[in-house]
Amino acid sequence: MSQFDNREKAFEAKYARDEELSFNVMARRNKLLGLWAAEKMGMSPSESQDYAIEVVKSDFEEEGDHDVFRKVKGDLDAKQVDISDHQVRREMEEQLVEAKRQVMEEGV
Repeated sequence: MSQFDNREKAFEAKYARDEELSFNVMARRNKLLGLWAAEKMGMSPSESQDYAIEVVKSDFEEEGDHDVFRKVKGDLDAKQVDISDHQVRREMEEQLVEAKRQVMEEGV
């Protein structure tokens, strides 16, 4: 195997690890965001866990964060929880930082 082949395989392996890490961080962020929103909506612990899973699944609707934002903000509005778009987006950013910390700490 040539040195070029070894580098190519190493690059591909790193890319795959980076993509997996990114996926895990975003899934964790969405779960944390779902738990935060569930608390704001007054859900029970069991309902909160189920809702967090719904938020994670909502991220598969389209590329980017808009699908997650739309899900959470729509549900908060439906429950008449007074939280602005800015507050939801800020929470998404804060939960992203926490998700990165948790995933890196776990070594996933």
